Parts: sequence; C-alpha cells; structure tokens
Amino acid sequence: MNVMPLRPAVLSVPSSGRDLRLDFFRGLALWFIFLDHIPQNVLGWLTVRNFGFSDATEIFVFISGYTAVIAYSRMMARDGWPRAASRIYRRVWQLYVAHILLFVFFTAQIAYFSFARNTTELIEEMQLMGLGANPYRAIVEAVLLKFRPANLDVLPLYIVLLAAFPFALPALLRWPFAALTASFGLYIAALRFGWNLPGYPGEKVWFFNPMAWQAIFYTGAVLAVLAPRLAWIDRWRWPLTALAILYLLFAGLIVWSWHDTSLGQRVPDWLGRQLYPIDKTNLDILRFAHFLALAWLVRLAVPPGAGFLRWPILTPIRRCGEHSLQIFCLGTFLALTAEIVVAYFDDSVVSQVAVSFAGITLMSAVAYGAAWFKGKPVRKEL
Repeated sequence: MNVMPLRPAVLSVPSSGRDLRLDFFRGLALWFIFLDHIPQNVLGWLTVRNFGFSDATEIFVFISGYTAVIAYSRMMARDGWPRAASRIYRRVWQLYVAHILLFVFFTAQIAYFSFARNTTELIEEMQLMGLGANPYRAIVEAVLLKFRPANLDVLPLYIVLLAAFPFALPALLRWPFAALTASFGLYIAALRFGWNLPGYPGEKVWFFNPMAWQAIFYTGAVLAVLAPRLAWIDRWRWPLTALAILYLLFAGLIVWSWHDTSLGQRVPDWLGRQLYPIDKTNLDILRFAHFLALAWLVRLAVPPGAGFLRWPILTPIRRCGEHSLQIFCLGTFLALTAEIVVAYFDDSVVSQVAVSFAGITLMSAVAYGAAWFKGKPVRKEL
C-alpha cells in the first residue's frame, strides 16, 4: 500500500535554499568548542562564553534544530512521513556510531597517556574512574549513552533530540506556535520537577539535560518554519534591539566580575542570590535569554546575503560548518591531545597558541578534504 505524502498546502515548508549563515556560525561554534575544551587556553578568551552567560553549545544546538527542519520538511511533504522518518533515523544511527567510535578512541587516548605518566590524574579529570571500577558495567552503560567521559556530552544530547524529532516534525510544520508552546512547557516542567535522564556511575544525570535543552533546539526549528513570516516582528525592532544590547552588556559585566575581584565586589549580594547558580545542565533561563539576545542582533547585522560570508578567508569556517559531525569528533579528540601537549610544556602561552592554531588548521584541512570527497563524482564499477 502506498503512503500518501502530506500535502504541501497544509504545511509551512521552509525554503530549500542554502543559508550560508548556518554554515558559518556552526563552523565558528565548532572552533569555539575546540578552543574552550583546552583548559586555561589563552585563545579561549576570544570565544563567546567569556562575554556572556551562553556559549558555543547554544549556537550548535539552535542551528541543529534549524537545519533539521530544512533538511527533512520538504522530504516529508514530497515523499511522506515514513520516508522522512527513515532518513532521520539513518542520521541518528550515524551520530550514534560516531559517538561510540569517539568514545573508544577518546578513552584509549586517555588511558595511554595516563599509563605513560604513571598517574590517574587525567583519568579522574575526564571522569573515567567508573570504567576501572566496573569495566563490564561501564561498557554497557556507554552503549546506552549513560556513561561518558568529560567533553563527550553534546553528541548524546543531539542523538536524543533527533530521535524524537520525527514525531514532532508534522506538528512543527502545521502548528509551529503550538509546538513551541509544548516545548517550553516541557522545559518549565523539567526545571520545576528536576526531570533529567539517568547517568552512570552512581546518581549522575546527563550533563546536558535533553528535557531542558530541547527548548533551544525547537526554538531553532520553529524559527526555520516561521522565517518567511518574521517580518512582522520588525515593528518592534528598536525596543527589542535596545533590550538585547542592555542585557548583553549586563551579562558581560557579570561574567567579567568573575575574573576581576574589584568588579566582583561591586555586584550586590541580593543580585548574586538571584543570579546564581547559572545552571548549564538545565539551560538556565539567563543563558537562554543571552543566546536569544545574541541571535536577534545577528539577525539584524547579518542578512542572508551578507557579502562577507563568501570571503575566501572565512571559507575554512564555512567548510567546518558544512561537515559538522566529522569536525566535531575531530575537534573533541584534538582538544584532549592539545591539553596533554600544553601540560607537557607547563601551560606556556606559546604552547597554547601553537596547539590552538594547529588544531584549527587540521580541522579545516579535514573539512576541505570532506568537501572534495563529497563533490567528487563516483565512477560506477563493472
């Protein structure tokens, strides 16, 4: 029996044209994640996390939701839900395999250097002590995505979000505001009742709570659907812009107060009690609002056809954004290598700069290679 596709007339199907902003900012987020994962990295001061409450993770998850709608909505409208769902789950499987392979190589790298140094410090830092205590249980929990070393939390989050995405996609395209309301409802409930997925070992939970972080994923997805109709919000452009700038300035001052003792002493105690802790695990509302303020200003400052997006000097960033899975896995592996190298040279600034540039260069080279391989015609073999 043939499955009838959903009629495009009842769906808000986004345009299939490629938006270079998505590639650029996703590539930039991948560079930022790499730099931020190198402890005490002087170049980490160039990333967004040092100027406000949110960081590159919000950028990556938001764009993932935005691009998921673009990638699968037209397929669902043209070929039906089962076809689109099968493609989504094929992508989920690719992400899962990539995570397991990254887990194996990442763990082996940690174990090798820990044995070479005859110390367990790196194993403890990367939260792998559970593997030595009960290796068989740890392997099972790793397969179930419950046991993860430090810095290997983003892919499991994306796997869970994308696995649920086929069931949300029809509602997103028909009733985007209702879908967003449901997403925010789950977000509020997760914060109110402390919902999260269990981790391992002990009483650990997921570092990125999927029930909270889905809010930013679906915010991106809904905005992808509503993009052609967002002009109405421009009637409040100036007051929204003023509020966004004021909030970003406020967030920047608070973050800098963490590094400047004299500035920190000027933050009133009552304000500190209201602000802290700014919870990353559950996507604190201050982080969410900070990202939305940034996104609003970026929308105004960088239109879809912005000329600088095609500058040759920025092509490496876009290439990394185009091949985000490969580059994310490589960047995570390289960040640990960079940490080990920097520690060998006693955390010198020269070593931090050197490994940062070397890692970004290698990530860019691999992205160019992936683009070449993808664009190369495949010859049929006899």
